[in-house]
Amino acid sequence: MCSWCWGFRPVWEQLEQQLSTTVKIVYIVGGLAPDSDQPMAIPMQQTLAATWQRIQQHIPGTEFNYDFWRDNNKTQPKRSTYPSCRAVLAAKIQNPELEKAMILSIQQAYFLHTKNPSNIDVLTDIATSIGLEPEQFRYDMASQTVEMQLQEQLQLARGLSVQGFPSLVLSNQDRLHAIPVDYNNSHTMQQAITDITHPVNE
Repeated sequence: MCSWCWGFRPVWEQLEQQLSTTVKIVYIVGGLAPDSDQPMAIPMQQTLAATWQRIQQHIPGTEFNYDFWRDNNKTQPKRSTYPSCRAVLAAKIQNPELEKAMILSIQQAYFLHTKNPSNIDVLTDIATSIGLEPEQFRYDMASQTVEMQLQEQLQLARGLSVQGFPSLVLSNQDRLHAIPVDYNNSHTMQQAITDITHPVNE
């Protein structure tokens, strides 16, 4: 549900491909907004819509469907991203190969198709659409296993000193390195990683 992550996605996919044979990539859910049944306040909705506009200015070609905010009586926005995080973890438990598909499908449902990804029924429909068994998915979503994984990953993100989303952290020779995110050029990040993993001897 992180809109900057959605804007970053095309360049991230390029970088992921460039690193596919040299770096093991692990996705960590960041939490962002805890569980809440309360409708999102109108000022917050306006703030997020304005953020979408800034992203489109900063990352040309990024698509958003603003009907999500215009039709807020229908979409019922909530400031709650933990359900989406649990959905990714539940998908990975059922089929690790569908973790990335779940992330993409949640993003598309939210940013393009005005679906509310804090809604368990929406998330179950998404899970079914990518080939997951819906009843097992709902069971895992509510399970203690997924809740423990969520809390562990939130703690890990804090331990990595993640300050915002998206974030890239490289582990190399028992050291952690924050990689500056470039939303428009994968090669700058690839070079930053190469400089760490294969430094030029002076």
